[in-house]
Amino acid sequence: MCGIVGYIGNEDVKETILSGLEKLEYRGYDSAGIAILNGNGLHIYKDKGRISHLREIVDFSINGTLGIGHTRWATHGKPNQINSHPHQSSTKRFTLVHNGIIENEEELIIEHLSDATFESDTDTEAIAQLIQKFSDEGNSTDRAIRYTLGLLEGSYALAIIDNENPEVIYAAKNKSPLLLGKGNGFNMIGSDAMAMIHHTNEFFELQDKEYAIITRQDIAIYNLQGRKIERETYFGELDATDIEKGTYPHYMIKEIDEQPFVIRRLIAAYQDEHGNLKVDSDILNQIRECDRIFIIACGTSYHAGMVGKFLFERITKKPTEIHISSEFVYNTPIISEKPLFVFISQSGETADSRAVLVKVKQMGYPTIAMTNVKGSTLYRETDYQLLLHAGPEIAVASTKAYTAQIAVLAIVACAASDSCNFNMLSELSIVANVMEALCDNRELYNELAKEFLTDKKSCFYIGRHVDYYTCLEAALKLKEISYIQTEGFAAGELKHGTIALIENCTPVIAIITQEQINLNTRSNIREVRARGAAVITMSLKRISSEKDQIVIDNVHEFLTPLVTAIPAQYLSYYAALQRGCDIDKPRNLAKSVTVE
Repeated sequence: MCGIVGYIGNEDVKETILSGLEKLEYRGYDSAGIAILNGNGLHIYKDKGRISHLREIVDFSINGTLGIGHTRWATHGKPNQINSHPHQSSTKRFTLVHNGIIENEEELIIEHLSDATFESDTDTEAIAQLIQKFSDEGNSTDRAIRYTLGLLEGSYALAIIDNENPEVIYAAKNKSPLLLGKGNGFNMIGSDAMAMIHHTNEFFELQDKEYAIITRQDIAIYNLQGRKIERETYFGELDATDIEKGTYPHYMIKEIDEQPFVIRRLIAAYQDEHGNLKVDSDILNQIRECDRIFIIACGTSYHAGMVGKFLFERITKKPTEIHISSEFVYNTPIISEKPLFVFISQSGETADSRAVLVKVKQMGYPTIAMTNVKGSTLYRETDYQLLLHAGPEIAVASTKAYTAQIAVLAIVACAASDSCNFNMLSELSIVANVMEALCDNRELYNELAKEFLTDKKSCFYIGRHVDYYTCLEAALKLKEISYIQTEGFAAGELKHGTIALIENCTPVIAIITQEQINLNTRSNIREVRARGAAVITMSLKRISSEKDQIVIDNVHEFLTPLVTAIPAQYLSYYAALQRGCDIDKPRNLAKSVTVE
């Protein structure tokens, strides 16, 4: 959630900041702002709305070589001009942008800022006022910032300007992600490498409770006690061309189409020179030695984890639990004697999952991160790592990361098992070919969306067995980008109450891929049809019926969630397109949920 970009160098900063913010739009936001410092003072432009609106209000005749920008997702105060970032101290000396939530804001105001006048409803303004207070007491800017950071409880990523020192940007981090970009004659700050990749691919990681002093020529990192920290840079593997839409109208459809290539990339990444599965032996040993696997995830990653539970239990015979991160933290279940925790997160920055990670690390349990972002918080802080190799995923609605998560879970389960009785890499190769055929058939999904979904207020997915997990993810996709109220149901549960929701012409999408439940689910289809439902049936070819609208070529029964996801994603995309929705940036949603 939210995004920060900062730049100090020799070039005019406006376009660098604005284009960087545009690269962070995928994270979700409702307002945006920019601050430019030059010889004539500080110039701030901010308002609710999109970056395109911010571009309209920025005075492009103003030049400057130091600036910070922000996209805000409202937590404290309504999305409006006053609450938009940047925020300033009462004397206007200190200007800052902030991602995260300060949990002790009220206490800080009562104890330290009772005489201060606040303009906004945000927690962020209190940070600026505290820096001002400590500066007024005779402290240097560096020390005033350190004193302030020492009082803050909660999460923050900060970029700070001192109007009296136009040669420095200050940055700080706790729990919210922030990278420092190293350039030649310039340096940058960003919530995400994507905001900086057009300028540099060399980065410093800023870790929790650290701050940095950034000039044109240098980046110096310190802890809150003022001790300098020496740290090597790393080079991002992101290609700037990967984050462009190319000829596609939206990132989402581009990323749906990329899934066959992602599967093939995973095959190459997890295959040795002899064509066998290649997974870190330490990870495999942890799986073999544990007595229970705990999968921790949120949203789409949670649905992938449900499939992972199925795969681990069927292939490795290892008991596996799947938990929603935000629930696990505050309602922790009984943990076995030798657990292994697997954290699934596309971004590697999911705050709820990180809260669980902190808790289980304190307990001394081994941890694995499965993420798409090398160098992310979960990647750095877990004991072992598994990369998704999906490439940048920009659209808020996850598509290729979801199928990559399932594929990696399948690969790891098979590699850890002594009794995996099929060639996983060969079966995944078949999956990639089937995915490609499904992508080539997108016009069918467009027509089905027009006929069944465009003008509907509600929709239901039904399925049994592993298909039920796909139904949950498919329902999430449709509701989050088309705003159609959609639910996924275990088909056998219809008679236990939910069939009361079926009305004339209610869309019901049934998924059938497992032979042992084929007839059961088809019986449920007849039940909803008898009550007026308009049914789309998606099935595997070996158990298909001539009336099924979407028939998918056969794949291994364990891997069917990889292929059923594709038509569901297209149906969501085309329904949203026809309803005129903002497909890549759905309302109220953020790509990377970095606050609890």
